Amino acid sequence: MAFLPVSKEEMLERGWDRPDFVYICGDAYVDHPSFGAAIICRVLESQGYKVCFIAQPDWKTTEDFTRFGEPRLAFLVSAGNIDSMVNHYTVAKKRRKKDSYSPGGEMGLRPDRATIVYCNKLREVYKKTPIIIGGIETSLRRLSHYDYWDNKVRRSILLDSGADLLLYGMGEHQIIEMADALDSGIPVEELTFLRGSVYKTKDISRAYDYIILPKYNEVKQDKMKYAESFLIQYQNTDAVIGKTLIEEYDEWTVVQNPPSLPLQTQELDKVYALQFERTYHPMYEEKGGIPAIEEVKFSLVSNRGCFGNCNFCALAFHQGRVVTARSHDSLVAEAEKITMDEKFKGYIHDVGGPTANFRKPACKKQLKYGACRDKQCLWPTKCENLEVDHRDYVKLLRKIREIPRVKKVFIRSGIRYDYLIYDKDETFFRELCKYHVSGQLKVAPEHVSDKVLAKMGKPGGDVYQRFVKKYQEINQRLGMDQYLVPYLMSSHPGSDLQAAIELAEYLRDIHHMPEQVQDFYPTPGTLSTAMYYTGIDPRTKEKVYVPKTPHEKAMQRALMQYRLPQNYDLVYEALKLAHREDLIGFDSHCLIRPRQMGQKKMENKTGQRTSNADGRPMGRKEGKGTAPKKKTIRNIHKKKS
Repeated sequence: MAFLPVSKEEMLERGWDRPDFVYICGDAYVDHPSFGAAIICRVLESQGYKVCFIAQPDWKTTEDFTRFGEPRLAFLVSAGNIDSMVNHYTVAKKRRKKDSYSPGGEMGLRPDRATIVYCNKLREVYKKTPIIIGGIETSLRRLSHYDYWDNKVRRSILLDSGADLLLYGMGEHQIIEMADALDSGIPVEELTFLRGSVYKTKDISRAYDYIILPKYNEVKQDKMKYAESFLIQYQNTDAVIGKTLIEEYDEWTVVQNPPSLPLQTQELDKVYALQFERTYHPMYEEKGGIPAIEEVKFSLVSNRGCFGNCNFCALAFHQGRVVTARSHDSLVAEAEKITMDEKFKGYIHDVGGPTANFRKPACKKQLKYGACRDKQCLWPTKCENLEVDHRDYVKLLRKIREIPRVKKVFIRSGIRYDYLIYDKDETFFRELCKYHVSGQLKVAPEHVSDKVLAKMGKPGGDVYQRFVKKYQEINQRLGMDQYLVPYLMSSHPGSDLQAAIELAEYLRDIHHMPEQVQDFYPTPGTLSTAMYYTGIDPRTKEKVYVPKTPHEKAMQRALMQYRLPQNYDLVYEALKLAHREDLIGFDSHCLIRPRQMGQKKMENKTGQRTSNADGRPMGRKEGKGTAPKKKTIRNIHKKKS
């Protein structure tokens, strides 16, 4: 199976005079099942449609957009595997230096708001040709949404792009339904019946069983109305219970049909069995290839959906909360194919998905009645109906470990430690430590303050401590020297300076300084972003403290790396503002030394600094903000005295 045509010459070599679809993407062309564009194109191709691919077109002219001429059925437009604004900017709104989805990691090969820009460019040339938009950037902006970069509520991307139809979610079902409808001669404006789609109309008579959202002009001016609208959207992301949503604008009415049903095991198996090239197009070789392929090239996607439903994650908005998984045969077959790659060194990098250790729906009820609107599976405590079971995952991992040429199978996508600790059968936990961890296991408690965790939708800190203790015990029994690396987040709604200091004290007690610190990033489609914008919890209408100024965010971030010399002034200021001067001093519980010591620069005879700003000896790597090269689980997670 060859790559899709990327030039007119390649199209003509196939004997095509024109394509059925032209797919325009903000990413470079990577034909691998971890890339959404590759899946959609191969699915269309498997149904007999002719698809050509335009990767990262020059949006300053129309030349690239006319490369194949007008397609017979439609243009398909996506910003790529990642939102173009997140791809371009840090949470501090500073321009990133690397684009992992571009040749050689080069920045600047796609525009901001790529979906909108590409569609507008197409419309300069093709006034009537159907344009269908999809992908993560589109999916999270399908209705009115708060935009962090503009700091305002923007309207549906369907209107701003000028596209004819929007497909949200994973897309395999609706892309074929859309293609077959257009192929049968149905005009694009008549495609009002597709699940997982959004269309614009001036006549809502075809809509049924719907909820009318507050009008766009109301939600962009009234934060309470925005919270009300978001909550309705949030409660209608399930394919079984989700209703049609209607949002009125001045000239148009935007209609969101209920979500498409998730692919079942047999359907997932068929998708991942399609003949992908499993690498980037050779035209990128001279520029060093595409960095994003490195982590996923030898990884397996085993499931979709996530009932963990963290408030800061948009996955439930995009994939839904009901988990579906591929069969063992499908995954083993793909793993065997991976081992045949000439660059394979014996290591499967991951067997997972949004959450690695979810392999089935949370409970039997979800299959018939859908995910609960007003109840979560793991928060604030484990639902009594939640079925905690790792047996299927254990069997799968054992099969993959036994494949010839496989030396090690890692699990690098997220492990839900709370789900794991609730399992009374220790088998998976033991095999995880013994076979699937290489020195360290990354987990995401996100915070330690219960008031912050509550706004994150994460379990209380006691659950994480139970996990830490069990991890220690199992590694000790196995005689293995392995440790945990906790992912932590600063400046999430609900986190004030007191909570940030509580987190700093925890890091002090476990003798750990994070290598990297992640501020909360308010992306569209999350409950946490709605809290950030409105200052209230949409579910309860209660006020939520939100750190918004760059300076306060900097203080909270600095507290997580309080030992770095460059953070001394920010940490000192934060402790003074919070009236926690007890943490400034020479006792072992103090975070920093008094200012005089903090200003003193200790140097050895070679002129190199020999201590941190707090006066403590500086390790070889700690001066660069990284963790020591090797620490055991026993001294990283030391119990509080």
